[in-house]
Amino acid sequence: MKDILTAPFMVEMIRTVTNMYNHGWDERNGGNVSLMLDEKDVAGYIDPENVLRVIPTGFSAPSLEGRYFLVTGTGKYFKNVQYAPDVNLGLVRLTDGGANAQLLWGFTDGGRFTSEFPAHMMSHAARLTVNPDNRVIMHCHPANLLAMTYVHDLNEKAFTRTLWQMCTECIVVFPDGVNVLPWMLCGTNEIGEATAEKMLSARLVVWSQHGIYGAGTDLDETFGLIETAEKGAEIYMKIAHLPLVNTITDEQMHQLEKRFGVTAREGYLS
Repeated sequence: MKDILTAPFMVEMIRTVTNMYNHGWDERNGGNVSLMLDEKDVAGYIDPENVLRVIPTGFSAPSLEGRYFLVTGTGKYFKNVQYAPDVNLGLVRLTDGGANAQLLWGFTDGGRFTSEFPAHMMSHAARLTVNPDNRVIMHCHPANLLAMTYVHDLNEKAFTRTLWQMCTECIVVFPDGVNVLPWMLCGTNEIGEATAEKMLSARLVVWSQHGIYGAGTDLDETFGLIETAEKGAEIYMKIAHLPLVNTITDEQMHQLEKRFGVTAREGYLS
């Protein structure tokens, strides 16, 4: 067997969660990431027949039967992943219609996957129906997006348009906009189901007074998606108390659509 710590997916996961912590998005044990893998990705790094233990998931996701996921652990600090990946990360395979997860590597201290695992899996299932190339669900607590939910209208169109107007790149990076949930109790199937429903129409879902969920094709893209939205929120929080003299107009955003070959969410531009 090859050393799994040298696997491209493992190197990228460690690099990404470390970067997330360094950005201040994942204080203490806040935040979680799951990366969907194909059998060919893990071949040679693990023995798929060597199941270390079975962890009940507490939910059902038949469409994810047999899927492999590299996922962060519950109660784990992102700052520690680079030093002890085998403790803070786990590689699992879903079985029994998603009701159970077979642990194939990691969580060597007896730990388990993040408490948001159901929300992640429900979002994975939703995004696969929209784009089968989406492999990543990323949850974190960027300070400016979080602050914005305290002072901005939570209407999704209004929230999205504000972010688009803050930074030229925003409409290019997330033309599908940002969906928003009101405050809900985290770590429950209810918030997982609500997030998955929102994931059908956008790759970014804000949890008010909590954080954000992002989906993408790989770790780098998903990180950049959240990073761009957070930059827009940072600019908004710096100028929200000031009189607005200039902005990016709808006409200019239509120019960006044409220039970069993107289509803004229907009905969000005049």
